[in-house]
Amino acid sequence: MVHSRRGSLGSRLLLLWLLLAYWKAGSGQLHYSIPEEAKHGTFVGRIAQDLGLELAELVPRLFRVASKGRGDLLEVNLQNGILFVNSRIDREELCRRRAECSIHLEVIVDRPLQVFHVEVAVKDINDNPPRFSRQEQRLFILESRMPDSRFPLEGASDLDIGANAQLRYRLNPNEYFDLDVKTNEEETNFLELVLRKSLDREETQEHRLLVIATDGGKPELTGTVQLLINVLDANDNAPEFDKSIYNVRLLENAPSGTLVIKLNASDADEGINKEIVYFFSNLVLDDVKSKFIINSNTGEIKVNGELDYEDCNSYEINIDAMDKSTFPLSGHCKVVVKLLDVNDNTPEMAITTLFLPVKEDAPLSTVIALITVSDRDSGANGQVTCSLMPHVPFKLVSTFKNYYSLVLDSALDRESLSVYELVVTARDGGSPSLWATASVSVEVADVNDNAPAFAQPQYTVFVKENNPPGCHIFTVSARDADAQENALVSYSLVERRVGERPLSSYVSVHAESGKVYALQPLDHEEVELLQFQVSARDAGVPPLGSNVTLQVFVLDENDNAPALLAPRVGGTGGAVSELVPRSVGAGHVVAKVRAVDPDSGYNAWLSYELQPASARFPFRVGLYTGEISTTRVLDEADSPRHRLLVLVKDHGEPALTATATVLVSLVESGQAPKASSRASVGAAGPEAALVDVNVYLIIAICAVSSLLVLTLLLYTALRCSAPSTEGACTADKPTLVCSSAVGSWSYSQQRRQRVCSGEGPPKMDLMAFSPSLSPCPIMMGKAENQDLNEDHDAKVSEFS
Repeated sequence: MVHSRRGSLGSRLLLLWLLLAYWKAGSGQLHYSIPEEAKHGTFVGRIAQDLGLELAELVPRLFRVASKGRGDLLEVNLQNGILFVNSRIDREELCRRRAECSIHLEVIVDRPLQVFHVEVAVKDINDNPPRFSRQEQRLFILESRMPDSRFPLEGASDLDIGANAQLRYRLNPNEYFDLDVKTNEEETNFLELVLRKSLDREETQEHRLLVIATDGGKPELTGTVQLLINVLDANDNAPEFDKSIYNVRLLENAPSGTLVIKLNASDADEGINKEIVYFFSNLVLDDVKSKFIINSNTGEIKVNGELDYEDCNSYEINIDAMDKSTFPLSGHCKVVVKLLDVNDNTPEMAITTLFLPVKEDAPLSTVIALITVSDRDSGANGQVTCSLMPHVPFKLVSTFKNYYSLVLDSALDRESLSVYELVVTARDGGSPSLWATASVSVEVADVNDNAPAFAQPQYTVFVKENNPPGCHIFTVSARDADAQENALVSYSLVERRVGERPLSSYVSVHAESGKVYALQPLDHEEVELLQFQVSARDAGVPPLGSNVTLQVFVLDENDNAPALLAPRVGGTGGAVSELVPRSVGAGHVVAKVRAVDPDSGYNAWLSYELQPASARFPFRVGLYTGEISTTRVLDEADSPRHRLLVLVKDHGEPALTATATVLVSLVESGQAPKASSRASVGAAGPEAALVDVNVYLIIAICAVSSLLVLTLLLYTALRCSAPSTEGACTADKPTLVCSSAVGSWSYSQQRRQRVCSGEGPPKMDLMAFSPSLSPCPIMMGKAENQDLNEDHDAKVSEFS
């Protein structure tokens, strides 16, 4: 039966505990104190104020409290920042009989991330009365037992600690028995019933007593047990042990069958009364009997089950030794078995990830995860240290005992490694040590830190003129090392003006594919080189971009027929009239046909021939000069008037032509000066004007061509600064020159070809006009240039 007294004194004691609640800051930790069994809503402390946090920032910073396995005992009011009791706290349930009992809280706030450790000590109150394992204890005592004989009794236990668990015993008043309480070296009470007066079975066969246990709390609580004593009629001497209490230390991993102790009791009687058997007292609990076994004949106690220090670190075994007489007598002792801890429990880890994935530009010391470690062993076997796998940009920081934070230690680069598989190892201090590992997968989130990049800073493109509108001429491509939208590249033109017109009127670029289109037919005679930039930008915030330069060379096609210069005054119907004396000899220049071709290269290389030509015809025309001269001495048989038809033809494919008519009149020698003087008078003005026009035209063409030649030579020197591979044929960049070797001025596009052979250095002494090109309007890259050069060589060989 259990008696407890509670009243106004208990209320005052609870109030006193509340007034003694305290906090202090030290090593980044707050300490509070609260008595157990406090009511819901009991004030613990102003946690927000003590942590230096403003009330207004608790909700925006996601103020939260975490406690491993005890999350509902304490709560924080986010309106006033007060930590209060949320549910019943039973110290005995929480910590059993440990001297110190506390609840560890982790307080986490974001923006920036901060982790605080709060420890709330739970103080014991006297809320548990002493309890006996049985409501009734039965003893059998011979009437022949002498006064001062002692009989062990089972004591009471109190779940409280400290003074609240210090027990006092008393026996209800009687004339035969008294109580004696002894304390062993382990400060454990050993309760004995002492016989004060000899018993008389014939007078009283049974005695009923009440043992009362009182604790040291305020108010005091009590517990009782009923003693039922049966008086037996027999023996003189009871078996006796040499000790009343035996202390044994045993490793917790002792296997079944290990000898704990061998007991030896003696009896002064003779014969059968001296023979002793051993057995567990009826005070021994069933759980203890399942762990140990006793040999009734030898008194050996051995391990019978699996022992675990973490479940129970000590066992008290009451042993009875009884003789074999008809009315047996018994002796009693207690065996206290203390288990020694061995390192048989591996550490345990609990990992709480906070912010995943981690941005690759996250600042150093960013907290990635919280790690809690524990070990059920004690002492050095329960001391756990954490370590992280090497060569990773993270580290572990110890924030409190058995609490670690996984933080960023060096800069991240998602493009180098996007996921880190981390291994955390927890190792205890045992010998040999035990360890446990846990994996943490840290994904690195992309930020826009890489601009799109082209394979090379500049591209050269060759396009035939007169291309169809919307013709695809090239494709640019840029790569972005970032991911997702940060790697989505869009293309656009860097707008500028080409002459009087904007660049966008010539070309366009597809925003997604990077394809470059010619919006209109290009004209070599208008634009020979179109240089512009294409911009590539990603979709990141803010976006990053880069540019690439495109050089588009417009290649000439034979789309312009030769154009005759204006004839001299004096002709009729666009024809040129010349008076030639009959006395002139062979090779006399009669006239000269002048023509130009706006095209370039072969397309502008002109040749002249008479139509028709016969063996008796006294005139011929220079193939490349256009000079009409006599082929022989003129005689009387020659017709006085000749109509010469000169065909002017370029070397394009197909060739384009123009015709010039020259009227030659043969006169006698006496008439020629007059006619010539008249002609010279009439033609002096137009001839001078024609000469002036030609001079200006030649100067303008040479100036423009020279400027373009200098520009292309400078560009070629920059591009070819690296030495070329020995034995390879390479084509120089196109160069515009003014050609006068053939006697007519025209825009011509020549290519200098490097002739490569296996012997000696490359030669530069071969000049060739650009040949006509294949129908494909686009030529790009080094391979196409090499094909073009080979075609040039073939043409030059044929021409030679």
